[in-house]
Amino acid sequence: MLKYTLRRILGMIPMLLLISIVVFTLALAMPGDPFGGEIDPNNTDPEYIEQKREEAGLNDPVLVQYGRWITNFVQGDFGESTRYKMEVSALIAEKMPNTLFLGITSLVITYILAFAMGMYAGRKPYTAADNLIGGINYLGLAVPSYIAGVFAIYFFAFQLDWFPFSGSVDIQVENGTFEYYLSRLHHVFLPAIVLGALGTASYTQFLRNDIIESSRKDYVRTARAKGTPESKIYNKHILRNSIIPLITFLGFDIVTLISGAIITEAIFTYPGIGMLFLDSINTRDYPVMMTLTMMFSFLVLFGNMIADLLYGIVDPRIRVD
Repeated sequence: MLKYTLRRILGMIPMLLLISIVVFTLALAMPGDPFGGEIDPNNTDPEYIEQKREEAGLNDPVLVQYGRWITNFVQGDFGESTRYKMEVSALIAEKMPNTLFLGITSLVITYILAFAMGMYAGRKPYTAADNLIGGINYLGLAVPSYIAGVFAIYFFAFQLDWFPFSGSVDIQVENGTFEYYLSRLHHVFLPAIVLGALGTASYTQFLRNDIIESSRKDYVRTARAKGTPESKIYNKHILRNSIIPLITFLGFDIVTLISGAIITEAIFTYPGIGMLFLDSINTRDYPVMMTLTMMFSFLVLFGNMIADLLYGIVDPRIRVD
């Protein structure tokens, strides 16, 4: 297992190098000046603009620019945000707690709902309750997140006034107090519900279908013939095998924790990494955009590796030598 993990980590290096070339090339190919935010809008003198481009290194050959960027990136220097005028690492660290809070909350909601509905539907297939759960799941798969977000804001924020529709915390509360953390939970609950409920649909259907399939296998029939209680059969034998398909989703959920569902954050104007990524594209803040793209790419590769390792933990029959 350790050798396999080391091989996977080493295999990420050429993949990330290739991704960095693509990211840098796309950044140069996009219209507009990537460092336009550094130019004083009140001073449009061509000599001033050319001076700023020279200071930013935009007049250097492409290979020189890429070599300088990737060298600094590997050393942990991600550059300075052209919009916020601060280090990219500090900017990401400032937004990261909000995204982690949203991602973890939505994942908790997702797994609670998925396990509750998936196990019930799997144990009682083709009943009215199973059909109702299936209908809800298909509705969740069909409705885009931006539609669900807008509807949730209109109904729960504007009509019922149960939750706020934007921000991450009430500005009137003092940081570190009980009211502060309660306000943060109050602000994150609605976007987390939208994000978690939509993710529940595929989880529930996978779990439900796998439980039905596993309940028909020979080892389950043997356990029933021996008089094993039905609850033990489902909880110990069937459920453990049925969890395996969900492990794949768990690996990719690592990316969701950080990206924070970009669309959901934008709809709720939730100040996290996802909204920062959209702002970096709209404002041509390329140091931020390239750093976040590289981070998301690394997390995809890392999530795949975690998923493969968890296979061996959940199912002893799957081992990586």
